Amino acid sequence: MKKIFLLIIPFILSVSCNTHVSSQVVVYNNDFETGNLANITNGVITPFNGSAVLGRYNKGNFALALNNLPAHDMITISFDLYIHDTWWGNSTAPLGPDIWQMKVDGNTYINTTFSNYPCAAGNFCPPQSYPASYPNSYNDPKTGAYRTDLPGACIMANTPNWTTQYKIVQTFKHSNSTLLLQCLDQLPETMCDQSWSVDNINIQAIKL
Repeated sequence: MKKIFLLIIPFILSVSCNTHVSSQVVVYNNDFETGNLANITNGVITPFNGSAVLGRYNKGNFALALNNLPAHDMITISFDLYIHDTWWGNSTAPLGPDIWQMKVDGNTYINTTFSNYPCAAGNFCPPQSYPASYPNSYNDPKTGAYRTDLPGACIMANTPNWTTQYKIVQTFKHSNSTLLLQCLDQLPETMCDQSWSVDNINIQAIKL
């Protein structure tokens, strides 16, 4: 059975002290174990590490469209992001940069890079932007990761420490009755060299 870890991250609303959450409704939840791809464009499900994930993607994207959302003032989107195999982070062409993005309703909320290289003594250690934005940030590979001990998916398959798991959580103002979530990449190498997948997508509509 898939283990789902809940990450609770407090957020501060820039509103008066009298404002409070009156309702918080889950409008989408999917762990992809049943093969459910409803409302998803470019959806593909593959096995990884004994679980079903949405992906893998390389030079690709998926889009999740939701309609008829209840009245709300904010949205929280959370999911697991898996970065597979040899990502080079902020490296320059032809190896990088390895850019990953998350957009909602056409607005970019995440534009960053990831590096999957171990930084042991003497090893090549290309920096990444995450958890900050590309191109003005230089962090060590795997900064902000939830897990770093997972095996690779293709070129580094069965080799530990070559898939990195991140917990992505974004909360923002939103009141439209529709929502379009897009995740995409700009990767210069092939699918077997570098790819990504997601799992456990949860979207909540928050009414203040």
